[in-house]
Amino acid sequence: MNLTLKIWRQSGPTAPGAIHTYQVGDVSEDMSFLEMLDHLNEDLNEKGEEPVAFDSDCREGICGSCDLMIDGQAHGPEVTTSCQLHMRSFKDGDSITVEPWRADPFPVIKDLIVDRSAFDRIIQSGGYISANTGSAPEANSVPAPRDKAMRAFNVATCIGCGACVAACPNGSASLFLGAKITHLGELPQGQPERWSRVTAMVAQHDAEGFGGCTNIGECTAACPKEIPLDVISQLNKDFRTAVKNGH
Repeated sequence: MNLTLKIWRQSGPTAPGAIHTYQVGDVSEDMSFLEMLDHLNEDLNEKGEEPVAFDSDCREGICGSCDLMIDGQAHGPEVTTSCQLHMRSFKDGDSITVEPWRADPFPVIKDLIVDRSAFDRIIQSGGYISANTGSAPEANSVPAPRDKAMRAFNVATCIGCGACVAACPNGSASLFLGAKITHLGELPQGQPERWSRVTAMVAQHDAEGFGGCTNIGECTAACPKEIPLDVISQLNKDFRTAVKNGH
């Protein structure tokens, strides 16, 4: 395929940015989107031009670092991560616009790379349990109802990519926050700090500058791990209970 790429270029966090247009040819439909960008950067290197900076790590849809806005959609037209999006989803001659996440708590570092350490600080504020260090406990020593365990496993698949924030018109991280709160709140090990956890994490979420949730649902539609919207209901329920009880 031959494609026209319109890519956001920005040399640094405080530098002005702009869309630059590139032509890329000989693109196989079996390439991933990131492999296509690698192909573009090889051409740019041969011409002595600055390659496009973008983030990636595992390239297996696990780490969540390949955060790209593709034609106005978080991670592109398929419900998957950018690294697992393949060029068969596009047609010969297509024009594709590629931008970084657009949210104030995710400042641009360079080109398509954003700083998502706001998520790390939310986790640091309470997204953990207190447990004695040492050898792993016996798996059957803390019984958990199967329905709660399965729900915890399902929402724990959140990879913190930030697609929910990028897709939300309010720039809310409520889906991410709800997934983390629900994951720990469903398990016996998460109960001792359940109420202090939710108040601390909500406070950090707001301090980072994320917006409020108005139940539009764009977050769950863009989520590559299909985290359900009801985790936000769980988040709100836990927060109300915590505040009511003085946590």
